Amino acid sequence: MSMFRGLYTTGRAVHEMHLRFIHKHTSLIGCRSISTARPLQNRFFKDLENQFQAFRDKAVEGMPGSDWTPFEMNRSLPPERADIVIVGGGVVGWSIAYWLKQKEKIRDGVRVLVVEKDQTYSQASTVLSAGGIRQQFSLAENILLSIASADFMKNINEHLSVLNEDPVDLQFNHSGYLFLASENVAHIMEENYKIQRYAGAKVALLSPTQLKENFPWINTDGVVLASYGLENEGWFDPWALLTAFRRKAISMGVYQCFGEVTGFKYTTNAMTTADGDTVDLRRIKYANVQMPNSLEYQPVECAIVVNAAGASSGKVAEMMGIGLGPKDTVSGVHLPVEPRKRFVYVVHCPDGPGLETPFLIDYSGVYFRREGLGGNYIAGMSPEEEEEPDSSNLEVDHQFFQDKVWPHLAHRVPAFESLKVKSAWAGFYDYNTFDQNGIVGNHPLVNNMFFATGFSGHGLQHSPAVGRAIAELILDGGFQTVDLSAFSFKRLITKEPMLEKNIV
Repeated sequence: MSMFRGLYTTGRAVHEMHLRFIHKHTSLIGCRSISTARPLQNRFFKDLENQFQAFRDKAVEGMPGSDWTPFEMNRSLPPERADIVIVGGGVVGWSIAYWLKQKEKIRDGVRVLVVEKDQTYSQASTVLSAGGIRQQFSLAENILLSIASADFMKNINEHLSVLNEDPVDLQFNHSGYLFLASENVAHIMEENYKIQRYAGAKVALLSPTQLKENFPWINTDGVVLASYGLENEGWFDPWALLTAFRRKAISMGVYQCFGEVTGFKYTTNAMTTADGDTVDLRRIKYANVQMPNSLEYQPVECAIVVNAAGASSGKVAEMMGIGLGPKDTVSGVHLPVEPRKRFVYVVHCPDGPGLETPFLIDYSGVYFRREGLGGNYIAGMSPEEEEEPDSSNLEVDHQFFQDKVWPHLAHRVPAFESLKVKSAWAGFYDYNTFDQNGIVGNHPLVNNMFFATGFSGHGLQHSPAVGRAIAELILDGGFQTVDLSAFSFKRLITKEPMLEKNIV
C-alpha cells in the first residue's frame, strides 16, 4: 500500500507543476515568446509521460499475477517440464536432440531438454578426442554407422546450416586410415576386409611391397599386410561438429541447461514373470537437475530420459537402481560403462611423413596422424588392461610416451627418432568393459530410459547416425535406417557379447 501512496503523492506533485507551467505560459498569449515556448512544452509533456509510464510499469510488476518476486531468479534453470530429457551435452546428446526435432511432425511437437554438467566442455570426451572417422571395423553395424555418418558430414550444411550464421566447416581431412598387421593378426584383417567390402566400405589390402611404394617413409619390418581406406576416412574438428549440432538444435527449439542430473523420481509396479519371479518395473517421472556451484535444483517432469552421459553414464544408470538388484537377476545387471583415460601427445618433426600422412594404426597399438601443416603430429596408444591409468583426473603421464609410445613410433617411422613433444592432453573413453561396443536402446525394467553410450572411443565418429537411430527408436518405435538391435541392453542380460576387434 505504501508503494501506491508514494505513487499517488508523486503524481500529484507533478500534476501541480504541470498546472503552474501552463499558467505561466498562457499569460504570455499575444507575445512573440509563445512560439518559442512550444518546443519546450512538448519536451516537458514527453518527459512527463515517460515518468508516468515508468510508474505504471513498476506498479504492474508488483501486482498479484505478475512474475515479479523479491528474490533473484535463476534464469539458467531448466523448464519444469520436457517430453525428453537428454543427460549429456556431448556430440551424441546433441545429435539425438537435433534428430528428435528434425523428425517431429509439427513445430514444437517434441519438447527436448539437453543437460550438460561441464559448462566449459574442458573435460568433455568429444573435444578431447583425436577426431578420427573410419569404416574399418569388424562389425557390420559399426561399418554402416561410419558410412552413414561420413555421408552426413560430407553434406553437413544441408543438415546443420542456420539462417544468417556462418556455414559449418568441419575441416574434414580425407587422408584415410592405414592399418598395419603382423603375421599373428593378418588373418583377422583379411576377415574384416571381407565384412567391410560387403557392407559397402571402399578399402584396399596392400602387401608390404605395395605399402612401401605408396608410403616410402614407413619401415615395413614385421608388417605382413596393410589395409587402407580409400574414401570417407580421415579426421575432422570435433568441436566444430559438436558446436554445429548444438547451434542447429537450439535454433529448432531445443532447451539447453548447464547442470547435473543428480537423481530421479519414479513409480514402481511389481510384476510376476512366467517363471513366477517378481520384478519391479520402474518409470521415471522427474529428473532432478542441480545447478552448477549451487544447492539449487529443478525437478523436470518428463516422459523419456536418454542416458548419453558418456563416461558418467554408468553412474546415471545406478540412480535408477540399474545393476543394484540381486545377483543373477535382470535388475542386478549393471551398465558396464566406465571412464578410461587416454593420452594424446602433440609432437613436432620437420622431417616427418608430410602432407600425405594417413591416420596410421600400427599393430603394436600405437597411432599417429598429421596435425596441421607445420610438421606437427598427434600420437598415442591404449595401455594394457593391467596398466590402465587413474581415471579420477586428467593428468598426463609423459613417461608413458617415453616408455611405450615413442619406441614404436620411431621403429615404424625412422624420421620420428628426432621428434620433440610440444604438448599433450588426456581425455576419457566411455569404455564398455563387456564388449567395447555401443549400448543403444531402452532398459527392460526402466522402459523410458534409453541408452546411447559405451562406444569405447568411436562415439564421436558415429554420432550423426546414432542420434538418428535413437530418434527413430523413440518416435517411430523402431530402427529405420541402420538396425542396431544387436547393440541393445539385452545382450548384457544374456551374456552374448558383440566383440569389436578394431578398437584403437
